[in-house]
Amino acid sequence: MKYTKHRKAFSMLTAIFVIVIMAGIGALVMSLSGKMVKETTTQFQREQAMLLAKSYTEYAIMAVMSNDRNGTNSCLETINSDNVIRSENNGGFEVRVQIAYISNGSGELTSCSGTRIFSDASTTAESPLNIIVDVYVKYKDFDHHAYDGDFDDVPYITYHKRTLQKI
Repeated sequence: MKYTKHRKAFSMLTAIFVIVIMAGIGALVMSLSGKMVKETTTQFQREQAMLLAKSYTEYAIMAVMSNDRNGTNSCLETINSDNVIRSENNGGFEVRVQIAYISNGSGELTSCSGTRIFSDASTTAESPLNIIVDVYVKYKDFDHHAYDGDFDDVPYITYHKRTLQKI
């Protein structure tokens, strides 16, 4: 009879040990799964910001090319878009584009403000105008620890893309 009691106690200790090991493995799997979801969301938002920056760069180049820069029209210097992609709780992307000009002094940029015109160091006769396009895409992280359904306390993440384009 005494042998049976020890055997039951050993079985109980083995069962408790197996349950503790399985709970630890389950907690590890859940932790890794949560980290993978957060990493996927972060990567998705960054990819969206990169695609927005690329499309706004192309848009800025098209806008500069179609803009008549004579003395009556002003040069295109900024393009702003508030909340291109908007969600119900004020998340989304804000895009700001700044355009600077590099000219060979041909008088083509007389209507531009002096702060947006740079030296003529890299222009040629074939391409008398170059532009520098800076695109800033701001967004807020959905998985930030301060996010509680409202984005007021969540800091912005900014993606910046700079492009030099011959016009």
